[in-house]
Amino acid sequence: MTQTIQRKLNDSAFVRWSALILISLMMFFAYMFVDMLSPLKEQLETALNWDSSTFGTYAASEYFLNVFCLFLIFAGIILDKMGIRFTGLLSASLMVIGAGIKFYAMSDMFIGTGLETWLSSWWVALPGTAKLSCLGFMIFGCGCEMAGTTVSKAIAKWFKGKEMAMAMGLEMSIARLGVFAAMWLSPLVYDIFGKYVAAPVAFGAILLTIGLLFYFIFVVMDRQLDKQLEIAGELTKESSNDEEFKFSDLGKIFSSKMFWLVAMLCVLYYSAIFPFQRYAPDFLNQTLGIDNGAQLFSCFPILAMVLTPFLGAFIDRVGKAASILMVGSLIMIACHLSFAYLLPMYPSKILAVAIIAILGVSFSLVPAALWPSVPKIIDERILGSAYCVIFWIQNWGLLLVPVIIGKVLDATGGYTLPMVIFSSFGVIALFIGFMLKHEDKKKGYGLELPNIKKAE
Repeated sequence: MTQTIQRKLNDSAFVRWSALILISLMMFFAYMFVDMLSPLKEQLETALNWDSSTFGTYAASEYFLNVFCLFLIFAGIILDKMGIRFTGLLSASLMVIGAGIKFYAMSDMFIGTGLETWLSSWWVALPGTAKLSCLGFMIFGCGCEMAGTTVSKAIAKWFKGKEMAMAMGLEMSIARLGVFAAMWLSPLVYDIFGKYVAAPVAFGAILLTIGLLFYFIFVVMDRQLDKQLEIAGELTKESSNDEEFKFSDLGKIFSSKMFWLVAMLCVLYYSAIFPFQRYAPDFLNQTLGIDNGAQLFSCFPILAMVLTPFLGAFIDRVGKAASILMVGSLIMIACHLSFAYLLPMYPSKILAVAIIAILGVSFSLVPAALWPSVPKIIDERILGSAYCVIFWIQNWGLLLVPVIIGKVLDATGGYTLPMVIFSSFGVIALFIGFMLKHEDKKKGYGLELPNIKKAE
């Protein structure tokens, strides 16, 4: 009996990695849905009369409720008070609902109706299809960002004292494979269903529903783990009544200098990655004079997918997370400057793929080091709220940058200035990385130390 109690579900490598796969697949479908329309920017202009500013507004809408309605702040409170099971199911359900609304907005069921006419009659710069699509994407975005923080906390729980960075790296790798899948499958589904722009959105909504079912399975496993923790007397802080989350605990997050350094590095770095993904297929089409930029860009997450788990394993065993953050930012600067000046001078597919692949290396380095560092600077009891606040700050950048890039594109008609803007984010992120490493050295948070504790 003692043996049974001592060996919990997450002590089994097979079980804890199986749990990881289940929640990672949910994020894979989420990432895939985010970029379902990225390869179809030109087709949206033809079919739905969306210009670059409209596309930028649509891309930004994913983050609107998270930012201006503070949904991510509330999501963190929900996560810390209700736990990963309830919050995960809620977030997956919101993604499915938002995807359904977005599909309806772009389908023949909506186009030509009285509702579309009414929506198109005000704020005429944005078509009715775009307005309703934005609403659906807002709801999806609430679920997607909530899911991201929930998954991070779930991994921290299941892999505490084990291969946490490697597990987070593998989850990110699987999720990023969704970008690769979207770049290839979205145009394919579009063609199969008679060049119908709503078809890829419907396909993504179905996959999100499957992701919701996968999370149900994880919930059953996590409930069993909690029973074992209770029997063994090893309740986590999040489930202990005397350590219950309090609203005043948010002050501990906002008063932490390390937290702000991590959050600012996060918003700057990701503002140069995710908005770029939305425009990358169109950028490659225009710069190289091709029509398959999406497929060319699909190699971006491949190196990230392959390298991130190994980088996570390296950080688990060796450390150096703060140094890796700086190297990743430096690589990103070089890549965006190459997109701005080098690729237009030498428009070669081989050169484009090389730059994209190197950018993928950067996208391995920074997240692999960033997310496992948060539990080192924030109390586990308020970890969910900390992740959500970081995501909220990040969402400000993800909301504003696509709009800015869309307007710059309409004003200049070219991608040189947008790429310079992206690279400037990397310069500031690199400077913050220096500050982060200095503060860690001074205060001893252990960002440069390995995650796996060696037996004494």
